[in-house]
Amino acid sequence: MKVKSYEIFRCDAGWRLFSFLKLVTDTGPVGWSEYNESFGSPGLSGVIENLMPSVVGMDPMDIELVNAVLATKSTQSRGGVVRQAIAAIENALLDIKGKALGVPVYQLFGGKLRDRIPVYWSHCGSYRMRNPDLCGTPAVRSYDDFMRTGEEVRKKGFTACKTNIAMEVDGKLRAYRPGFVVGKGFPERNWDAFIARSAAKTVEAFRAGVGPDVGIMLDTNFHFRTEGFKRIADAVGPTGLTWLELDIHDPRSIAMIREHAPCPIASGETLLERRDFRPYLEAYAFDTAIVDVIWNGFNESLKIASMADVYEVNVAPHNFYGHLASAISAHFCAAVPNFRIMEIDIDGVPWRDEIVDNPPVFENGDYLLPKGPGWGVEPNELAMRRHPPKSYVVTQ
Repeated sequence: MKVKSYEIFRCDAGWRLFSFLKLVTDTGPVGWSEYNESFGSPGLSGVIENLMPSVVGMDPMDIELVNAVLATKSTQSRGGVVRQAIAAIENALLDIKGKALGVPVYQLFGGKLRDRIPVYWSHCGSYRMRNPDLCGTPAVRSYDDFMRTGEEVRKKGFTACKTNIAMEVDGKLRAYRPGFVVGKGFPERNWDAFIARSAAKTVEAFRAGVGPDVGIMLDTNFHFRTEGFKRIADAVGPTGLTWLELDIHDPRSIAMIREHAPCPIASGETLLERRDFRPYLEAYAFDTAIVDVIWNGFNESLKIASMADVYEVNVAPHNFYGHLASAISAHFCAAVPNFRIMEIDIDGVPWRDEIVDNPPVFENGDYLLPKGPGWGVEPNELAMRRHPPKSYVVTQ
């Protein structure tokens, strides 16, 4: 069996794109992966197209060999969009291999430890604040609306949710996102008492809605520097966060925040390959390591999880993409012993379910692992073509 050809698909996802790679073999099996180029990865499709000539003609069963060949093609530019391109290719090859052998991907790596995946509702209230019309959901315009969204989380059986800082300016809630050049605070990314109070109000509103037993995470991305993250941690500490999520490209800074924070710290979603994770684990910077399976590739992500396990650190996938990406991340969650909880977007454009043959099924706050060979989820080419890409402003 050889890789014969490939095709890239892009689908409108409202305020972003869903992107897919399809690999075709000469004997029949087709492999799919989902990747993300509409947030933080410009030009990713072009990198995939430049790497694919080295893959066409190779045996898709020899995944480690393909990875080694692609690594030699990018020796001087390890990481970044090159790693993400290799990940997209690797994940599609794994889909082929699973289908060829008639087994789910997790079966290729020792089998599953679990078939029910605990999840948390990501961007909870945030998408409803920024894109309610595209999501077809009630708009979030006040902290009381956040509380009502929290009530919905609890009533629907989810055991955890994650939100972002919202601040009330001129009577209207606005997202605080200077790390993405949105709103005040860029490029200094400083905190002040109003911002800290707004973070606390955001989480307090959710706590009032979800009650005492549902977990709450607050994602602050790159929006502050070390001092600011410490102050935000102090402000939200009394609410009993499951974790404060943050991103800093200095492991000792995160370790210092973790040492003094009144809540657990999660980070790592922008790190690529074991080499990036190693200094953070050695600095004991994480309570939970966030691993992006779509950016790193399934096989590399398993190796990252194994390394985290040595340091007694649990892992949680970074997953705010479409349904195929959720299935790929779920296979990762099923296969690793030191799994914490899986991120997933519940709100999104109404046509998300149309573009795959097997949309997610939730039961009592768990994502039910797809059955069938490969990833167990197949994109629908006709449905994707019904929603072609359009001009948009990317927001996470």
